[in-house]
Amino acid sequence: METVGTFFWIIIVIAAFISLSIFFYYVPFVLWINAKASGVNISLIQLFLMRLRKVPPPVIVNAMIEAHKAGLKSITRDQLEAHYLAGGHVERVVHALVSAEKANIDLTFQMATAIDLAGRDVFNAVQMSVNPKVIDTPAIAAVARNGIQLLVKARITVRANIKQLVGGAGEETVIARVGEGIIASIGAAETHAEVLETPDNISKVVLKKGLDAGTAFEILSIDIADIDIGKNIGAELQMDQAQADKNIAQARAEERRAMAVALEQEMKAKAQEARAKVIEAEAEVPKAMAEAFRSGNLGIMDYYKMKNIQADTDMRDSIAKPSKPNNKPIND
Repeated sequence: METVGTFFWIIIVIAAFISLSIFFYYVPFVLWINAKASGVNISLIQLFLMRLRKVPPPVIVNAMIEAHKAGLKSITRDQLEAHYLAGGHVERVVHALVSAEKANIDLTFQMATAIDLAGRDVFNAVQMSVNPKVIDTPAIAAVARNGIQLLVKARITVRANIKQLVGGAGEETVIARVGEGIIASIGAAETHAEVLETPDNISKVVLKKGLDAGTAFEILSIDIADIDIGKNIGAELQMDQAQADKNIAQARAEERRAMAVALEQEMKAKAQEARAKVIEAEAEVPKAMAEAFRSGNLGIMDYYKMKNIQADTDMRDSIAKPSKPNNKPIND
């Protein structure tokens, strides 16, 4: 019986412990006392309803305590709960509002929650407004008018523009715009020596263009950190152009040579055709002479006279042709 009684009391103690744990989970009594001690007006029923709405009471209560101690009494529990249920970061928003209040930055609760829900770190933005951020650009290649390439590294000092955080462009846009301004400024210089002598002119020209328009930042300064001389782009372009002109000239010369070869082949073909016709005509001469003999139009004396003329012509041709050198050795 004693064993049964002991087991019964153990079960009662465990059940009581579980019941108290569930009670204090849904009714955070200690958290309510902390809120009351800090001057935050909130009831146990509201804390219980937060649990039912799946809103963590410590997050809301601690945020309300921080806002109350910082003098931000306009922030209500309903606003914080609504922002949490919308997927926002309650602690980050309250930290940002407190920092903005201390730094005299005009930041409302609606603006802070909109920035947070937009995916930006509103607390980091407030800190950047107080303590500007330095952005180092990669090496930017630009070419002066004399064809010399310069590699420029710039250092951009920016601070957050709270009003432009929602919908404003980020760091990548600022870097791209600054790079574009540097390229345009160097491209307008007659020689690279001018840029090396007065690099601060680049910063002045770029700052005048208002490159921070439509971005989430305000550009405070642009400093040229380093300038290196790169390739002679102008000379390389001239060499490439000369090589291209050479290739074109070679192609045209080859085209003319091919046309000349084709013309020569055509002339040879025509000459061979003409020779063939001459040979064909010469083959008809004996036939014509035989027919003339048979018809009595050609006599024997006429035939011999023609042969003498032909022999005389052959002799004249042989005399007119240059004689070939005699390669035989001379005997002493």
